[in-house]
Amino acid sequence: MIEVKNLVKRYGDHLAVDDLSFTIEEGKIYGFLGPNGAGKSTTMNMITGYIASTSGDIFIDGHNILEEPEQAKKCIGYLPEQPPVYGDMTVEEYLKFVSELKKIPKERRMSDISEVMELVKITDMSHRLIKNLSKGYRQRVGLAQAILGYPEVIILDEPTVGLDPKQIIEIRNLIKSLKEKHTVILSSHILSEVSAVCDYILIISHGKLVASDTPDNLSQLALGSNTLKITVKGTKETVEAALKEMENLEEYQIKESSNETDAVDVTIKTVEKTDVREDVFYKMSEVRCPILQMQMNQVSLENIFLELTEDSDKEEEKPERKSFFKKKREGFLEKKELEEEEILEKGDDEDAGSL
Repeated sequence: MIEVKNLVKRYGDHLAVDDLSFTIEEGKIYGFLGPNGAGKSTTMNMITGYIASTSGDIFIDGHNILEEPEQAKKCIGYLPEQPPVYGDMTVEEYLKFVSELKKIPKERRMSDISEVMELVKITDMSHRLIKNLSKGYRQRVGLAQAILGYPEVIILDEPTVGLDPKQIIEIRNLIKSLKEKHTVILSSHILSEVSAVCDYILIISHGKLVASDTPDNLSQLALGSNTLKITVKGTKETVEAALKEMENLEEYQIKESSNETDAVDVTIKTVEKTDVREDVFYKMSEVRCPILQMQMNQVSLENIFLELTEDSDKEEEKPERKSFFKKKREGFLEKKELEEEEILEKGDDEDAGSL
């Protein structure tokens, strides 16, 4: 549906987007996630044709956004961070105006407008001036103009900024419903926003793509740094001897418990993607050392986001986690480079075969 290849955008000496490449497939909700200033809005504006790229290509349904702008833009509905509405128009007048700009056939205009207003739940506001609407309803009007004409792709830039919690939930549910008929690209710097509605997440930092996967798979990055904490009734020597016999333990620390008598606190770091809680339970039972407390600490998706997007000079503050996430990030980038090389080699083979 959308293919972005080696996209670059410079503003003088400032590199806003740095060699960005990704593919958007049909029928999914994609989340563009990154801190403020990461290059999300700039990328959105280039995809929609609002600004030109310095280099690179953007194809929308096979049409290059710069070489075939009219055909490409017909496939897109866009809601920028500030809804492009006119306060002195009523909701219905504004949507009629947008339908004319989008060249929707006259015989379809009113029926399309009615359907879209019903979809975003603004039918009761159709004869009210937009300037008299709440921010939540103005956002809905902006969303209605993006959906009008039923383009294949809906692009939303920070769609819930400034909304109250109730309005945020309503807009999220509305975005989820769009997936049935549209491909949706959602830009946000709020992690909960993206993880709540998106099928696929692209994390951008300093104009670069640093991670790209489903929310569940991105969460699996945290499994490499799982830590199991237990409090066991027994001696340090007995517990340590039992742990030495176990597999899938990278390291462990044992100290006298500060809260329980005749007990020890144990911190266990596990092998990547391994859950040893059941094994630890049976091993402690075997040596007759009852477990008084057990807690699994996982690095959350929030931690992954922060680690992947933080500045390189700040990484020095957390050397242990830095090395783990740096390794993960390098692995992702190496995988991406290999995939690109395979695509190029395949293309060369096909060209050679056709000669």
